[in-house]
Amino acid sequence: MTTVGFIGSGQIGSTIARLAIEAGHQVVLSNSRGPGTLADTAAELGPQAFAATSGEAAAAGDIVVVTVPVKAFPDVPAAPLAGKTVIDTCNYGPERDGHIPDLDGKSLTSSELLLRYIPDAMLVKAFNNIFYKHLLSLARPAGAADRSCLPIAGDSAPAKAAVTEFIDSLGYSVVDAGPLADSWRQATGTPVWGTPYGPYSDEKGQPAGEDAIRAALATATR
Repeated sequence: MTTVGFIGSGQIGSTIARLAIEAGHQVVLSNSRGPGTLADTAAELGPQAFAATSGEAAAAGDIVVVTVPVKAFPDVPAAPLAGKTVIDTCNYGPERDGHIPDLDGKSLTSSELLLRYIPDAMLVKAFNNIFYKHLLSLARPAGAADRSCLPIAGDSAPAKAAVTEFIDSLGYSVVDAGPLADSWRQATGTPVWGTPYGPYSDEKGQPAGEDAIRAALATATR
């Protein structure tokens, strides 16, 4: 059983947590408002879910999921994430995060920016391109003909392997989208962002296999 820490427990974080528990993992949830505000969520998820501070969640996780607004990157606890596999689900939105020159100018991806704040972590971009309701509904067992794929990007081969194994346990296959510098290919507004899994109006979504995801990544422009 893997313990998965969550720094941020909003829609995508809580959905990953739900799938993780269904797969037999343990989850430790945190947010910026304190563990008391997550008591109901943890209770709903069951005995494998715990609420904690962000530092405690980071320390507890074998894998840690960072799912916060980009403007909150400076608040992510760096020390307990040193040497750990960290999944970055975050998308940059200037209307929410304010304008960040390095991201507006495209000299950095948002994941590369996060890595500046947690430089000793092994960072992998994942889960940022799919609607949370589709993420929940499209999970399928290994070998299913209609199993969907999620793209991941990162610089650490061991971290990518760990994230691939984790995502597989949740019901998805993985397409390797390259290094962290190429994670822009799955950012907000790119062809692989949302579209392959169907419109938001269809909460069940549509399966998107390897060919569809690779084709969408290949047509991304910056």
